[in-house]
Amino acid sequence: MNKKLIFGVLFFNLFLLSCSNPVQKETPSNSEAKEVFNPDARLKELGINLPSPAAPVANFVNAVKVDNLLYLSGNGPLKSDGKFITGKLGENLTIEEGYEAARLTGINQIAILKSAIGDLSKVKRIVKVLGMVNASSDFNDHPKVINGYSDLMVEVFGDRGKHARAAVGMASLPFNIAVEIEMIVEVE
Repeated sequence: MNKKLIFGVLFFNLFLLSCSNPVQKETPSNSEAKEVFNPDARLKELGINLPSPAAPVANFVNAVKVDNLLYLSGNGPLKSDGKFITGKLGENLTIEEGYEAARLTGINQIAILKSAIGDLSKVKRIVKVLGMVNASSDFNDHPKVINGYSDLMVEVFGDRGKHARAAVGMASLPFNIAVEIEMIVEVE
């Protein structure tokens, strides 16, 4: 028998064996995956109660869905008493206060996100975050401030919360708020 033919038959048989490997990795069903990924339970573990989403202050909406992407308008650090955290980083707010303002903004954005999609387990990925910091001209720690938002997204959504991001300084923001943050989310 021809050596090339024998080699070809052997190779083909090995190929067939590799294709019919009886050992396969189990993949969780959709319901099991949702049980593992439970942002609402994670919020509860963190002691975070989502507020009612604030109404827009001008002629725009909080969220717009295009295909499987949800674009959330910029929001700020609105406290439960209806007042914003205000001030300018580098003048009358510390990095730690800015971090907390960004975290609070994240909580408010998650409330809007939940209102828009109903079930936070539908989040496939936090795609992009634009963080704007009300800062003095010599302030240069914008990323440390916006980390308050980014850290929260990862705490709540795990790896799905890791995102692309920009953290920039602004000469002013509406109502003198400390931060304004918008995001894009991929949803089911």
